[in-house]
Amino acid sequence: MRLKRFLLRYYPPGIALEYEQGGKLKTRCVDLLDLGPQSDVEQVIHKIQEVEPLVTASRLDSVRSIVHRLQEKQAKGPWNKVQIEKVLPVHRLPLTNVEFDKPGVRFLTGSYDRTCKVWSTSRGEEELSLEGHRNVVYAVAFNNPFRDKIATGSFDKTCRVWIAHNGQCLHTLHGHTAEIMCLQFGPRGRLLATGSLDCTARLWDAEHGDMLTLFKGHTEEIICLNFSTDGRVLLTASLDRTVSLWDVNTGRRRHNLVGHSGEVNSAKLSWDGSLAVSASVDKTAKLWDVGSGKCVATLTGHTDEVLDICFDSSGKHVATASMDGTVRIFDTIQHRCLTVLEGHEAEISKQAKTTLVEFGTDNGRGICTNWKD
Repeated sequence: MRLKRFLLRYYPPGIALEYEQGGKLKTRCVDLLDLGPQSDVEQVIHKIQEVEPLVTASRLDSVRSIVHRLQEKQAKGPWNKVQIEKVLPVHRLPLTNVEFDKPGVRFLTGSYDRTCKVWSTSRGEEELSLEGHRNVVYAVAFNNPFRDKIATGSFDKTCRVWIAHNGQCLHTLHGHTAEIMCLQFGPRGRLLATGSLDCTARLWDAEHGDMLTLFKGHTEEIICLNFSTDGRVLLTASLDRTVSLWDVNTGRRRHNLVGHSGEVNSAKLSWDGSLAVSASVDKTAKLWDVGSGKCVATLTGHTDEVLDICFDSSGKHVATASMDGTVRIFDTIQHRCLTVLEGHEAEISKQAKTTLVEFGTDNGRGICTNWKD
């Protein structure tokens, strides 16, 4: 193996190593989830050397510089002032989803008007309109961090893969027998997973358009899915009140997480892949150990169903968004509710991973919201 270059990842903090092996260019990441502005840089470098043999003595100055840059970014702190930059007349019908590429240079919007549009973030201008679906475009995604492909999932039961720079349709993926509700590229950008109302998830080769694996086992609709950071595990959440953890390489179900008394609305994996968390109609969230498949804790306090959920970058905190109009922040170690964020006048259906800022439905109060108007 020969190291080619380092790449920064500001959120969650980490370093990507681009290296050559067997004539092929590959990438792997070193997570620095506990890095803070006051962290001892030399100790951080020592830990990196322990886990990553590609970081040799000759590369230490480069690594030191990168760690300092990550700390400088963190020291600037979160934004404390938010204002509307521009209102975009994006589609003829309501939006279904919004998704940024990794550096935030471009973003996607899906819509009931059967299109997906690609936008320049800085200019606020439409770059491309991806047309061809025969029904609602419900799920959209870039293949981060590479950003050379876009996937769209539709109520027409198909998923399309597009070339990101010119909008050409590369593949139309057939196989699902009902609406596609969710999709995500794997961390290396080649694999694509889709989840559907037909109770199945499918794994595709996004380069060639071939279906690789059928994940079958849920008894009701799959409403969300996500890959682990290393790409080895796929999580699927279903209205059958369960969450499943699948082995991506074999297609076998590792664990079926059972415990909610109501439908599951959302589920996520932590960045290190050790924990999963699920949100339910039963007004609770559950924390799960990925290795054993056992429930670690039930997080209570909401007075109405929990609609969305997410980890922070360290995996030490979970935010839950509820129909009761509040967001709760929980400690994943002691399982305590640390704070309740109040202020919305209606249900909170989405929340930001990066800052745990709440997204609401009361006239779009929040960041990067979309609503019917």
